[in-house]
Amino acid sequence: MQRNTSTIPKAVAARLLMNAGAKRVSQDAADAFAEVMERISMDIGRVSNDIAKHSGRKTVQDGDIKLAKDKLYRALG
Repeated sequence: MQRNTSTIPKAVAARLLMNAGAKRVSQDAADAFAEVMERISMDIGRVSNDIAKHSGRKTVQDGDIKLAKDKLYRALG
């Protein structure tokens, strides 16, 4: 088994899945979910940073995150 190097803890991933309705969550499922959430978070972070730069700012603001989320989710259809 490969060691998880995600920055999102497995316990947090499992808790999110349980909050979404899962009764039980396996360790492998928590690992996989953490990896997916990290990738999504990195994508939103990258796009929100681009939005801040385009606006002439170095600081990412909450509106940048919301706009990046909308832009990425729209692309997913």
